[in-house]
Amino acid sequence: MTDTPRETSSPANRFFVSTDWLAAHLGAPNLVIVDGSWHMPATGRSGRKEYMEAHIPGAVFFDIDAISDISSPLPHMLPSETLFRAAMESLGIGRQMKIVVYDTQGLFSAPRVWWTLRAFGAVDVTILDGGFPKWRAEGRPTESGEAPYYPARFDATLDRDWVASMDDVAARLADRHTQVLDARAADRFRGEASEPRAGVRPGHIPGARNLPVSDVVKDGRLVEPEAILKAVEAAGIDLSKPVITSCGSGVTAAILWLALESVGAPPTALYDGSWTEWGASDRPLATGPAD
Repeated sequence: MTDTPRETSSPANRFFVSTDWLAAHLGAPNLVIVDGSWHMPATGRSGRKEYMEAHIPGAVFFDIDAISDISSPLPHMLPSETLFRAAMESLGIGRQMKIVVYDTQGLFSAPRVWWTLRAFGAVDVTILDGGFPKWRAEGRPTESGEAPYYPARFDATLDRDWVASMDDVAARLADRHTQVLDARAADRFRGEASEPRAGVRPGHIPGARNLPVSDVVKDGRLVEPEAILKAVEAAGIDLSKPVITSCGSGVTAAILWLALESVGAPPTALYDGSWTEWGASDRPLATGPAD
């Protein structure tokens, strides 16, 4: 399956397909559409509920909270390979299929699903440029309820180099070569705003830099490469050195991964536990601007 040219206003990278392309390929063999919508707990919104009310025809729902290590006290940590394989096959998602992910905010949780699928070995995963808001604004078709099931095979093998633990982050910061890039809003990074989860201290990992996702996502779409590079430079990140992305709980860290990889500088790893883990631990923290 080959892509067609996207709108000239779309980010010029291989990680997106346009709404025109998807509309032209609805129902195509070996294509699976994935609704990866997830919302912060405080919003009171349910990605699954909204999916059941309306989604792109044929789309299946990837539940970030359910497809996770439910034995962990941390939210939506990556599951085992066995669990992930079973979950993907139950959704009819095959490892070799063309997978298009979207979310209901435009570009918020879809990158986490995109990153997760790739980390477990999916070979062709893209994101719908503009997501569900753009699809609906163009008057394109939607449907409700569960999508029909089609058998698929997903041999899941996690690339563990893509995932950083708390110990990994501490060790790599200590070598003063690897950089940590935090996607949270600036006031949360500086410790001026309370954290949305109980028991998590305000602040940031000492030595981390801050690049809020609002600097790389505008109107539900990734900004152009030149704007990404400018934002990365302003954050004090040297793209010739390794970068670990982080955020509140590992979701928006994937947006930074997407942004960096789209300019040819993929991160070394994503800190899955992110600030929810670090901030609830006895590890040192910092407040104020990045040092």
